[in-house]
This record gives sequence, structure tokens and C-alpha cells, in this order.
Amino acid sequence: MEQTVTTANLDATVAALGDAVNDVRVFRDEVTLITTKGRVVEVLTHLRDAQHFDMLTDETCVDYLPKEPRFAILYQLYSTSRNIRVRVKVMLSEYDRSIPTAAGVWIAANWLEREIYDLFGINFENHPDLRRIMMPPGWEGHPLLKENPVKVEEVAFTFNRERVEADKPRAQE
Repeated sequence: MEQTVTTANLDATVAALGDAVNDVRVFRDEVTLITTKGRVVEVLTHLRDAQHFDMLTDETCVDYLPKEPRFAILYQLYSTSRNIRVRVKVMLSEYDRSIPTAAGVWIAANWLEREIYDLFGINFENHPDLRRIMMPPGWEGHPLLKENPVKVEEVAFTFNRERVEADKPRAQE
């Protein structure tokens, strides 16, 4: 059965990292270490080397518009030898959308960071190949930003199918 970081392990980890960890949150046995963008590579490297979190299972972004700081970068780490997980969270301002890359710590971060860059516009400093990979060439903007309007399309049923089909945009020939 998979476990999360225990209280004893958590205390030792936080003590070893010192002031690199700003806050620790535990919710439903899930541990989140909150750090700054200036110390994130240090924290991730320590967790990999000293705490045996040898796998980056996911790296993602959350847009908290209209709150400031607006963005959260989340690193989901897993220890294959101890069968435990931990999350590292870094908050970013809307006005400074850059963070050091984790590709030097885990090679898996390369593609995950390219996806975040493409969909949210977060710049990863010193990334080996930061370019768009999700959206078609020539696409302007970043589609997962909350400032983009949500488009609603009416669902077609038997009673409204003709009207819905007539209102759908079609390619011009």
C-alpha cells in the first residue's frame, strides 16, 4: 500500500532543508512543502538525493486568478524505494512568470515544463529546449490562463438539434 511522508520523516526533511521550506501543509495525509522559486532546485535536489524521491511523477501549474501570487507550480515526487509521495509547491507572481528549470534534477521535467510553458506562459530559466509543443504553429496566447473567456456550446437534443446545428460555425469554402 502506498504511503505518504510520515511525521518523523517530515520533521527530518524540514530540519535538513532549514529555511528553504517556508511552510509545510498536511491535508488528508498528503504533504506539501512550500518553497520559493529561488530555492526550488535546492529543495528538489535534496529530496532526490537525501530523501530518495527518485521520480518526478508530474509537474503542473494552477492559475489562481484574481489572487496574487497568481500561479502555483506543483512538483509531485515519488520514492520508489520507500513507496511514499510528497508535493513541492512554488507560488509565482503574475508579473514575474519565470522559475528555474527542474530538468537538471529530473529529465522528465523537460517535457512537463514545455507543456506548462505552452499552456500557461510560464518561462523556465535555463531550460534545454523551451518551445511550444501543444498548440498549433502560429497560435497566440496561452489557452489555460483564466483570463481567456470560456465558450459555451449548447448541447443538441432532439427538440433543439436543428437550431443548434444552424448556429454552429462552419469552415468557409
